[in-house]
Amino acid sequence: MSNLEPKKAILLDRDGVINHDPGDYTTHISEFTILPGVIPTLKKWTDDGYVIVVITNQGGVAKGRYTLDDFYEIDAYMRKEFLSAGIAYLDTYFCPHHDAISHCLCRKPGSGMVEKAIARHRINPETAVMIGDKWRDLEAAEKAGVRGIKIDVNQDLRTIEV
Repeated sequence: MSNLEPKKAILLDRDGVINHDPGDYTTHISEFTILPGVIPTLKKWTDDGYVIVVITNQGGVAKGRYTLDDFYEIDAYMRKEFLSAGIAYLDTYFCPHHDAISHCLCRKPGSGMVEKAIARHRINPETAVMIGDKWRDLEAAEKAGVRGIKIDVNQDLRTIEV
C-alpha cells in the first residue's frame, strides 16, 4: 500500500477493549493489563492489511484521578507491546476532559478524535471499523462515517469478526 492510498483501519477504545477495565479508571501502569487475545488478534488484523489506532476518553485526568504523565506511561507501554508484536499501530488519540468538569468537542460521543485520525493517517472511513464497549464509541464512529462494533467490557477480541 502506498502512503497516498487510503488505509484500512481498526479503531479501538482502550479501557475494556484493549486492557482489563476494573470498573473504574485505570490510574497507574501497575493496573494496566492487556486482555488475553488482544495481541494475537491485532497482529492477525495487521496481517490482513489493517492499521490500528486507539481512540480513548481519559476523563480521569480532568477529575484528578491520575495525571497526564500516568496516561503517557501507560500509552508508551502499550505502544511498545504492540510494536514488538509486529502490530501496525499508528497512534493514540485521547480526550483528557470530562463533562462533569468542563465541556469539550473531542470527548466521545463526539467524533473529533476519529476525524483527526482519519485525516492525519489517510484512513478510509468506508473500510474502517471502530470497536468499543460503550455506545458512545459507536456514536463517535458513526458521526465520522465509520462502522462500529459494540462488544462487552473485557470481551475477548478473538471472538470479533471485522
